[in-house]
This record gives sequence, C-alpha cells and structure tokens, in this order.
Amino acid sequence: MHLLPEPFPKSFYNQSTLQLAQSLLGKLLLKETDNGIASGFIVETEAYLGPDDRAAHSFNNKRTKRTEIMFGEAGRTYTYTMHTHCLFNVVSGSIGHPEAVLIRGVEPYTGQELMEERRPKAKIKRQWTNGPGKLTKALGITMDDYGHALDQHPLWIADGKLVASSQISSGPRIGIGNSGEAKHYPWRFWVAGNDFVSR
Repeated sequence: MHLLPEPFPKSFYNQSTLQLAQSLLGKLLLKETDNGIASGFIVETEAYLGPDDRAAHSFNNKRTKRTEIMFGEAGRTYTYTMHTHCLFNVVSGSIGHPEAVLIRGVEPYTGQELMEERRPKAKIKRQWTNGPGKLTKALGITMDDYGHALDQHPLWIADGKLVASSQISSGPRIGIGNSGEAKHYPWRFWVAGNDFVSR
C-alpha cells in the first residue's frame, strides 16, 4: 500500500484567485470512495473573480443557497450542476469576497481502472477527464462533496508535478458567451501541449 500524499494545508489557498488558478496546475487531485482512490494531475483551470466578474455565479455579490460556500474561507469545495454534470471548483478569495477556481481538466494518475469504468462511453483515455463534467465522473466527485474542506480526506489536493511558468498558457474562459466583456478576460490557464486539456 503506497503512502497517500498529504493534503496541502489551508494556507496554500490564501493566494489571489488568478495566482491560485496557475498554482493548481500540476497539483494532484484525489478522491477516495468505497471502490478505491482515483487521482489526476490538474492541467486546466479557470478563475472566477466574484463580485466584479460577470461570468461568476457570485457576480454583484449574489448570495444564494448554491453560492453560499463561496462567501466562506478559501480551500473548500464548490460543486454545482450544469446540464446534469457536476462541476468542481476550489473556493478562493478572502471571507466575504466570493471567488473560485473551476477545475477543467486532469491527467489521470492512479485508479485508472476506476476511471475507465465510470466513463464507459469514452472511446479513448484522453476523453475520460478532458472536461469539467468528465473529470468529476471519472474521479467520483459528486454534489455530496459541496462544502468539503480540501485539506482533508476523502477529497483533497496534494503536491504533484512541477509546472514551470513557461509551460502555462492562458486565454479566454469557455462557455460564458453571455457575460459581456468578461468573456474576453484571459482567465483560463492550461499546461501547454497536454492531451487532457479540454480543447
């Protein structure tokens, strides 16, 4: 039995949202379920800067049952459903300033048999986790993880591979066409050339 990597402490998440979105690249996202542990290296993220970002759920400090967790401490899980898919975000920003980083793509690492089982329609390996709704299915992340503290099992983020700043590309976020000028902000970050980036 391999020793499981230690979760990052809460203090890791106390950085600006744009910085965190880049710092998360290469880090290992792990989820433990009754069937075992599946994990993958984060290769694509999107930053959402809360009150001033028309593309964010918390734009204008919109506070609902869904967005409530974003008003709390950084380093918690914000999951939400879109077109029946569960999407996984890391809460960022200071308390009362609701921001988050969406995890858009991961490169499979451990538990690949589990991922393959959970993504039976995916014809090739890169399709298991190359999108925000795909990676949650593959890893077993669900709406039940809403609010979970990411410095604790069964869902956590740990050290992974080093990604040099020269390997990070950025550009506009995806699927936010109705958000005015915010759709042009270059707040999507990805590991250049990685097969598991969503597009």
